[in-house]
Amino acid sequence: MPHATASWLVDNTSLSFEQIAEFCGLHILEVQAIADDTAATKLTGRDPVRAHELTMDEIEKGQANPNYVLKMQKGPEQVRRTKGPRYTPVSKRQDKPDGIAWILRHHPEVSDGAIGKLIGTTRTTIAAIRDRTHWNIANIVPKDPVTLGLCSQRELDALVAKAAKAAGIEAPTDTRLEGDREALIEQLRAERYAASHVPEAQEAAPIEHTAESLFKH
Repeated sequence: MPHATASWLVDNTSLSFEQIAEFCGLHILEVQAIADDTAATKLTGRDPVRAHELTMDEIEKGQANPNYVLKMQKGPEQVRRTKGPRYTPVSKRQDKPDGIAWILRHHPEVSDGAIGKLIGTTRTTIAAIRDRTHWNIANIVPKDPVTLGLCSQRELDALVAKAAKAAGIEAPTDTRLEGDREALIEQLRAERYAASHVPEAQEAAPIEHTAESLFKH
């Protein structure tokens, strides 16, 4: 549950977005969206310390050094699948057609088989959306599958890069953080720090009383 873990780390630590993204296997923009409460769904935080995946000692090392890479104490148990499409929670299944349509529109070089594995769907469904013969085609709106929570940004980037290489074309690069990237990250860190370290109300300066002020009417 990388998104829920990232949500907990954002709310309960002063780790940088980069450290959280690296530990949870997410894109830094996904962590930023969680921190800004602009993620597609409101997440309930998952404590990695209680799950014995991370120790407080590791968190403290990361908070003291922004360049420190957190080490997982125990990886989550992997659920091995032998056959069948990727499992998707029931609440997300209605979003699959929108995610498929987005990939077909923006990355036509990706094969139906690759889309099926990424989204957890069948070739028949993909073909129906591509040919616009899907039973609900009128209500399908292309949406980024990462935003919909159907896959992670890393999974999508890897899929697109692999398909582009097979097709002999240059894979698109993510330029959203180029240019003022460092300035943006520093600004986000400063905003998080300011929000979590609100200065206590200053004590009111003592008022000096004189005989004249005390008896003045």
